[in-house]
Amino acid sequence: MRLYTKDHAWVVATGSRARIGISDFAQKELGEIAYVELPKKGTRLHRGEVGCTVDSMKTSSEIYSPVTGTVVAVNAAVATEENCGLINSDPLGDGWLFELDMEDRAELDLLLGEKDYLAFVQGN
Repeated sequence: MRLYTKDHAWVVATGSRARIGISDFAQKELGEIAYVELPKKGTRLHRGEVGCTVDSMKTSSEIYSPVTGTVVAVNAAVATEENCGLINSDPLGDGWLFELDMEDRAELDLLLGEKDYLAFVQGN
């Protein structure tokens, strides 16, 4: 199940592993992605801390970690100029950003389900 933050990040948790990316809404707002600065493997991130930066033709946006954990994988494909467009074309799939080994699965309870997230972005 995909969960969301009000900062437009998503997380899919499998066991203690959390894969993180940005929502379709966020990639549309950003426009064409030009560059991504991913965290380094081994970096410990706290929930709400900047995990990476996504630059588009319009702006630069910090992506905040939805949960606390240690970075165990990054999507090297999106870190190249040639492939960072994967975030635009497939933000919920191949355009993921990084994975964490979560410290506390209970933090997932603080996130929004898809229905609540969609209501949030629609202002309802």
